Amino acid sequence: MGQTPRTLQPSLSERHYFGAELRRLRERANLSQARLGAMIRFSADLVRRVETADRFPSREFVEACDRALPAGGALTRLLPLLEGSRANEGTRTASPSRPPFNAGTMLAAHSEETPGVTDMVVRVPFQPGVLDRAALDWLNASAGPRLSVAGRAGSPDQVCEEDLGSAETALAMFRQLDHTHGSGRVRAQVQRYVERELNRLLASPPASEAIGRHLYTLAAGFFELCGYQAVDTGAHGLAQRRYLRALRLTQAGGDRLFGSYLLAVNIGHLALHCGHPEPALRMALTAVRGSEPQATPAVTAALHAVVARTHARLGHEGDCLTHLDIAERHLARSKPEDEPSWIRYFTPAYLADEIAHCFHDLGRPRQTQRHLGEALAELSPTHVRRLAIDTALLASSLAAAGKIDEACATAHAAVDHAVRTTSHRCLQRIVEVQADLEPYRCEPEVRELSDYVRQQLPMAAL
Repeated sequence: MGQTPRTLQPSLSERHYFGAELRRLRERANLSQARLGAMIRFSADLVRRVETADRFPSREFVEACDRALPAGGALTRLLPLLEGSRANEGTRTASPSRPPFNAGTMLAAHSEETPGVTDMVVRVPFQPGVLDRAALDWLNASAGPRLSVAGRAGSPDQVCEEDLGSAETALAMFRQLDHTHGSGRVRAQVQRYVERELNRLLASPPASEAIGRHLYTLAAGFFELCGYQAVDTGAHGLAQRRYLRALRLTQAGGDRLFGSYLLAVNIGHLALHCGHPEPALRMALTAVRGSEPQATPAVTAALHAVVARTHARLGHEGDCLTHLDIAERHLARSKPEDEPSWIRYFTPAYLADEIAHCFHDLGRPRQTQRHLGEALAELSPTHVRRLAIDTALLASSLAAAGKIDEACATAHAAVDHAVRTTSHRCLQRIVEVQADLEPYRCEPEVRELSDYVRQQLPMAAL
């Protein structure tokens, strides 16, 4: 009787991601582990151990699997990431014993690896004054890409479709790892990839104008992720610079739609996060105006959700509800297959999360709790950072409603999620929950929660 295959977590590490991909491709080809092993001249046990993430595969193994399945290069393109992960894991294994994993120890360890640099990066200021000029330049930019196709046809230094496929695979994996672990454990890997591989591609001539446009949009996706990770580590000035570079890349590639998303969802949210709702509103409204001819339903919904968030922060309830209604109506018309891949995450559950944040800022806890319930019910268990943030927001909403027992129990769950990440935003939300419960600090449940935070997340303890 065959054994049930081990459940893999593709978002856990590069090795797990590769194992899950190998299993998916093998099963799609209707091959057993033994049959695949025979075809590639490796043992069935090795195939099993690679699929279950118990072993790092060799280059020969990966290339043989790619040919046999056939994967069209999809597995081979993961090799640089696997090799980097193997090197990092070897370094960690050779290090002295470490304390149990939690956000505090991981963030502290990262600071120790780059003494002084982390603090300097975090202190780079967010500058709302430069945003209006960037938004105006984007709005008035001429249509069409601004790139040149240089070099001889077929030249070895030209960027081709295979290069883009490798970069797309890397970006998808980095995003999945980031969702699960937060930026603390993934940021350095992304930065290395950008410095070594992405910058090389950007410095090389594209084989065609279409490849050039695709490359610039893909590069914008990497810098958008870098910006998001900077937010997640508390480096808001760095995040602003990364987002603005991504915006310029969309202009160079003529990708108006992704540019509107960056302007509203990334830059607008960042301004809001840094306490500047007025420039956030201007960014979001500029994005709406500049994308109207070509915006898809999901992109339109995402843009109007940011407009609603800014109005909620400013206390404009009527305007907030108007834009939430627009967002809901557009999202109801959306078909995932007709949307850009980068916006397909924006589901009704994700919109419910945005609506909940609006009602929280408007001081309406009952509506906040209802929409958070919808968001959390549909959230993937691998999106640990979002689980931590939304659960903590739910605890704050319960505290605002005077439901102290429920708030403390929910905050416990939020801490349990947050301890599995290395996210500054998660720590910040746990701090905010404790601040919301401060008026009830004499209650035994609140005192017990404070002790629990001090034990599990000392960096978030008040």
